Amino acid sequence: MGRRKSKRQAPQRKRAIEPMETQFACPFCNHEKSCEVKMDKSRNTARIYCRVCLEDYQTTINGLSEPIDVYNDWIDACDAIN
Repeated sequence: MGRRKSKRQAPQRKRAIEPMETQFACPFCNHEKSCEVKMDKSRNTARIYCRVCLEDYQTTINGLSEPIDVYNDWIDACDAIN
């Protein structure tokens, strides 16, 4: 006597990893996706600037920093000033 065949489920597909955003909303002029982050990891600096109102912010980064970290630092600096 043999065993009954079990029904196999199809393997689950893995979701593709989407790249992180590099464009954000400006805290000064409130335009969506007008601020762009440029990261220079060789110099350990990052610069975020708005194409509409020409505001910019520059900060130091480390090897683990991402563009969202630079944007959050900019928001924190704006809140500290106000």
